[in-house]
Amino acid sequence: MTSTATATPQPVRQATSLWVLFAVSFSHLLNDLMQALLPAVYPLLRELYALDFTQIGLITLVNQLTASFFQPLVGLYTDKYPKPFSLPIAMCSTLAGLLLLSVADSFPMLLVAAALIGLGSSIFHPEASRVSRMASGGRLGFAQSLFQVGGNVGTAIGPLLAAFIILPRGQGPVAWFAGVAILAIAVLLAVSTWYAGQNANAGPAPVLRRSAAISRQRLVGAFAVIAVLIMSKNVYMATMTSFYAFFLIERFSLDASTAQLYLFVFLGAAAAGTFIGGPIGDRVGRKMVIWVSILGPLPFTLALPYVGLETAIVFTALIGFILASAFSAIVVYAQELLPGRVGMIAGLMFGFAFGIGALGASLMGVVADRTSIEFVFRLCAFLPLAGLLTALLPDTGD
Repeated sequence: MTSTATATPQPVRQATSLWVLFAVSFSHLLNDLMQALLPAVYPLLRELYALDFTQIGLITLVNQLTASFFQPLVGLYTDKYPKPFSLPIAMCSTLAGLLLLSVADSFPMLLVAAALIGLGSSIFHPEASRVSRMASGGRLGFAQSLFQVGGNVGTAIGPLLAAFIILPRGQGPVAWFAGVAILAIAVLLAVSTWYAGQNANAGPAPVLRRSAAISRQRLVGAFAVIAVLIMSKNVYMATMTSFYAFFLIERFSLDASTAQLYLFVFLGAAAAGTFIGGPIGDRVGRKMVIWVSILGPLPFTLALPYVGLETAIVFTALIGFILASAFSAIVVYAQELLPGRVGMIAGLMFGFAFGIGALGASLMGVVADRTSIEFVFRLCAFLPLAGLLTALLPDTGD
């Protein structure tokens, strides 16, 4: 059985537009840097407002559900009606959220700030991912990895900046990062102008067909497996982002700033892994990358709750590097399963990743309050076993 889909207008020029790819990656860095400030200041907010782990999990839930809910809708709409200048508009929501976070004096205000920051991300990701694909010149894995590594670097830098700028000075300096949002708006205005020009010069949209070798039933099964793989990866990643600092503080009696520096090790390794995954997928196939990156961290996640500090830092870096290499391959693989639905698939992948990560972090916050942070990490250690399901994914001929 075959199905047809109207493809996103393709640019006339087929060569890789490196300046666009780097601009989108840099704007992704700025976006995710601002997103990462929220969990990075959790230790400060917990102290200021006497928050428990359940409330911290709820902040993550609101932020990431807001970031996830609208993404597929944005992608589905812009597949039909591209909106190039939605990119800088998205940053305005993030800017508003940061400014509110800097002055919020109650738990409900913190939730509203988290929602505004998440809303900006929900508009940014599917459209920026589309631009990366348009500028790829056919190097899809490379383009997706370059786009995503910007986000991972931003996510890694966020806790580092929080450790040196916000945690020693308090909540107010969060407003200083408004300059980051303004810079992102300026970069995205240039990208949006290029994007609008590509749409204006595009020829008639080709009709793309799904492979006849993949039945509708098998396609549904493939996306079910992808959902489980993303759940495994992002629940673990969200748990690390939200609670790893607390794990280090409680297990090794570290101060908050030092714990944030070690969180940077994990996030920095994840950024490196993200960049590696896409180009390798272009060469050896997406399935192989997905298989290794999801299942590969298992020995290290199982050992992490029991080892000393120095070994834990090494294992943390290995986990971040291997686990993060999956997502670029997963996104491109899913887009190859449903040609012509670039924005919708990007929105679904990013949206589901954020949403399931948020739910996982919220649940782990409840578990931590009822048991301990160490128990949470012992429980999450088994999540990479989901990588065994990669064997059920059909080949796409990549």
